[in-house]
Amino acid sequence: MALEDLTAENFDERVKDNEITIIDFWAPWCGPCRSFAPVYEKTAAEFPDILFGKVNTEEEEALAGHFQIRSIPTIFILKENVVVFQQPGVIPEEGLKDLIKQVQDLDMETVRAEMAKQQAEQATE
Repeated sequence: MALEDLTAENFDERVKDNEITIIDFWAPWCGPCRSFAPVYEKTAAEFPDILFGKVNTEEEEALAGHFQIRSIPTIFILKENVVVFQQPGVIPEEGLKDLIKQVQDLDMETVRAEMAKQQAEQATE
């Protein structure tokens, strides 16, 4: 799957149709974003079954606000529509590939059970 520009209009539709989505929040004026772009593009080509999305924070302020983006680039990884990783800053190519393998191996039943447990604990505090 190629890189895809994600917008407020297509975001929900595209994410729900993919088991794993990786999102690069970036801006055209951002030097680190421009240096990370070739790594992101190369990695996207190596994992055709994953949606690699790009969100231009200048054009998609609502999405950037929804994800509380405070610095760019910031990477979000969703599996089965659940955010399982987020990190600001540039990620090296091997680090990104390692993250993808970890996300592919995640047992989402365990993740959802842990999330439910944390929510229940917060509700009793």
